[in-house]
Amino acid sequence: MLSFVHDGLDIAYLDEGMGDPILLVHGFASNAATNWVAPSWTTTLVGAGYRVVALDNRGHGASSKPHDPVHYRSQLMAEDVRALMDHLGIMRADVMGYSMGARIAALLTLEHPQRVRSLILGGLGDGLVYGVGDEGPVIEALEAGSLEDVTHARGRLFRAFADQTKSDRLALAACMRSMRVKIPPHDVRRIATPTLIAVGTRDSIAGDPHALAALMPNARALDIPGRDHMPAVGDKVFKAGVLAFLRERP
Repeated sequence: MLSFVHDGLDIAYLDEGMGDPILLVHGFASNAATNWVAPSWTTTLVGAGYRVVALDNRGHGASSKPHDPVHYRSQLMAEDVRALMDHLGIMRADVMGYSMGARIAALLTLEHPQRVRSLILGGLGDGLVYGVGDEGPVIEALEAGSLEDVTHARGRLFRAFADQTKSDRLALAACMRSMRVKIPPHDVRRIATPTLIAVGTRDSIAGDPHALAALMPNARALDIPGRDHMPAVGDKVFKAGVLAFLRERP
């Protein structure tokens, strides 16, 4: 992967293909390779004629991993994305985020609406507004000595995923402590960018995509049938819906 420096941190990214740029922002405890390369998002989008840029968020993948929660405010993570666009000379792009990455993408759109041609929020419905549940058990699970010490169901899910991706668990715990900002309804209503909101029908984390779409002036929801939070990432319905949305957006 390539890298650049922003806010004193190394931010790793990949840049593939040619055409209209689409910038991909991965979810918590994941990275660009796990969230976008392994499920064939990059090959799908490059094959459809797009330039695909995907970063490893701070605290994740090959990017810097500070252990102080002060480094993980959501606004700072959104500015990493904006800085990457500046670094690559990309003035405007389609932006797709998944779960935590969807929250970052929404904040980017609020702060820099002129930079976002269209917005795709995967794995996050009205949890963007109301939150996605108590993060305490997840933090405890990340800081536990081993997976065997974790009994909380959601905590085990994220701890197992962090172990699978060989993540820095203390960096992830710091990230979780700081970045779970809720975006109030009056701010969500200001997102006029064409938006697709895609959530698995068995996702118990994301919240309702239709309720979120109803708050926004130019959004629609896509149900990903039978999928829970993590398996929805690479689903063929999700991919087909995104490609159709990108073809239709102005």
